[in-house]
Amino acid sequence: MSTSYVVRFVLIMTTLVAVLLTVLFLGLKDQSAVNEAIFNKRAILASVKDHLPEGMVHEDLTDDQVQEIFSSRVEQVALNMSGQSLESADIVASGYKGGKAENIDMAKEKKKEEAERILPLYVYNADGGKFYIMSVRGNGLWDEIWGNIALQDDLNTVAGAAFDHRGETPGLGAEIKDNPGFAAQFKGKKIYDAKGQFTSIDVVKGGADKGAIHAVDGISGATVTADGVDEMLRRGISYYEPYFNQIKSSNPGLSN
Repeated sequence: MSTSYVVRFVLIMTTLVAVLLTVLFLGLKDQSAVNEAIFNKRAILASVKDHLPEGMVHEDLTDDQVQEIFSSRVEQVALNMSGQSLESADIVASGYKGGKAENIDMAKEKKKEEAERILPLYVYNADGGKFYIMSVRGNGLWDEIWGNIALQDDLNTVAGAAFDHRGETPGLGAEIKDNPGFAAQFKGKKIYDAKGQFTSIDVVKGGADKGAIHAVDGISGATVTADGVDEMLRRGISYYEPYFNQIKSSNPGLSN
């Protein structure tokens, strides 16, 4: 077998494989985008899992149910860093073709200068009221971490939280996602003190004081990840303050 034959054979096979992979990628691209969108919506709804329609359990939701809940009960708002609502065209101009809050990529926004970022906000309309869901993103020990934090309509009390990560250590930092007890601690906590000053929610190494309304227990052995969650919440929630202050100014009955 000549060397030229081997070379031709390798070139032909390489070309065929490249073409096949390209066809598969293009053929599955649309479905992959749909699956990713559903995954993100499911993560957002996890922050209000205790307030889903009667009889629905978050862990058991089908993809169709996720889509239906999102389309019928969730209002999508996009904000700039001054708290102003953005039009669909503004979202597209920021690089997101769909023109909706759900199309905003927080990982991309995190790389921008703060003043240039845009934020997604989801208003979930439950049978017993509405909840404001904020998306936050930060850094853990090994890579990025993120979460969705839902506030009750007093814009102060946490209704629920859900977290995720890209590469935290199993059994340690990964507990922000894997241990439901971590996220459950946030329910009922307050992000403002009695004077209306923003406090965020501290993630306390060694454990929060019993009855603390502005703090939760950290994760044993995962100090860096816990500190990352603490910083992510303090910074990420504060980004939404300008918008919430506008709501409060038009609704004097709201108090912290």
